[in-house]
Amino acid sequence: MALLKVKFNQKKRVKLAQGLWLMNWFSVFAGIIVFSMGLFLKIELRKRSEVMDNSESHFVPNSLILMGILSCAFNGFAGKICYDSLDPAKFAKWKPLLKPYLALCFFFNILIFFVALICFLMRGSLESTLAQGLKNSMKFYRDTDTPGRCFMKKTIDMLQIEFKCCGNNGFKDWFEIQWISNRYLDFSSKEVKDRIKSNVDGRYLVDGVPFSCCNPSSPRPCIQYQVTNNSAHYSYDYQTEELNLWRRGCREALLHYYSSMMSSMGAVVLLVWLFEMVVTVGLRLLHTSLESIANPEDPECESEGWILENSLKDTLKSALENLKKIGKFNQVEADGEGAEGEEGGKTPAITTVS
Repeated sequence: MALLKVKFNQKKRVKLAQGLWLMNWFSVFAGIIVFSMGLFLKIELRKRSEVMDNSESHFVPNSLILMGILSCAFNGFAGKICYDSLDPAKFAKWKPLLKPYLALCFFFNILIFFVALICFLMRGSLESTLAQGLKNSMKFYRDTDTPGRCFMKKTIDMLQIEFKCCGNNGFKDWFEIQWISNRYLDFSSKEVKDRIKSNVDGRYLVDGVPFSCCNPSSPRPCIQYQVTNNSAHYSYDYQTEELNLWRRGCREALLHYYSSMMSSMGAVVLLVWLFEMVVTVGLRLLHTSLESIANPEDPECESEGWILENSLKDTLKSALENLKKIGKFNQVEADGEGAEGEEGGKTPAITTVS
């Protein structure tokens, strides 16, 4: 028994073809949207590539761009088929291509669904990329005179100001690295010498943060130096008072920004996938309804369309049997070639008559 069998007359076939033609062009527009989303995400990731450890995060935008291009191509082609199906003479040239094309559409829909899932599942990979990238970038904050790194201070400062964040996981991350350049340190000062000597790696570490960590909304002037020293500031308690620094780390801020963006894009791609599935089903019904016309010379006669010629169970069973036959055929060919090789390798016996 065929799956989703539907009866069609000429009027219904015409309406189906016209509706599919319109839906395919909507799908082309949807493909442009997916392409634009991928391009936008790629640009956003490029903006902050300095604070990312590797290029794995670009897999999502690249996939979206590819899916957008393929969607435009597939649906533009399907729109042409639907338009030509109204004319039997024009449709005849597309008949041999329809089955392979529908098979490609099926795999294309699987790819779209896979890309939608990736948009939701890339959070873990993105988090590790940001964590390592930010950690490395903060180490280069002081290298304002080093070629290739002189821009890093500005990048980190603008990042912390824009996303209202501080450090990698929090403001205490700045306590563990030397973020002040040696050119601004007075090495004749006892305090500077003592701090450098007290550190195993000879770094100048302070309980302070860059100015970009300061919250301008705080009523108190920013305390960015000696953050943990209560006696250094009037009416100040590091343990109990709410600091006027951004509490959130930049890794969390960026992760939330990109994750929410990719989740929204994933939801859009899922909608596109559902729309593509409807279009593929409709195209299959149109194909089978035109193929099953009993009398091609009478276009007004009724016909039947279906998704699968047999039930889903029978179709899967038939597919498995075909795969088994192909496997057996390949095995027989391999055995035949092996036997020929053995016969060819035999050395004929030579009898010597004395």
